[in-house]
Amino acid sequence: MSLFITDECINCDVCEPECPNEAISPGDEIYIIEPGKCTECVGHYDEPQCQQVCPVDCILLDDKNPETKDQLMEKYRHLTGKA
Repeated sequence: MSLFITDECINCDVCEPECPNEAISPGDEIYIIEPGKCTECVGHYDEPQCQQVCPVDCILLDDKNPETKDQLMEKYRHLTGKA
């Protein structure tokens, strides 16, 4: 699954630079994650880096975008040109 940021986001700016896929960007009120670019850091790291640095734990799995680890790896390959 991709991840999403809840409205508990405090706009602290720590998650955006941690995303290896550049899936995180400022939204109108809070940061947002582009599901098409989010791989939960599969292919880059063992754990989602944005979740690791978030001080308020507002980055959760997005049940609206279910994906298996294999699908996330395929997305990673596509995004990085390693397909």
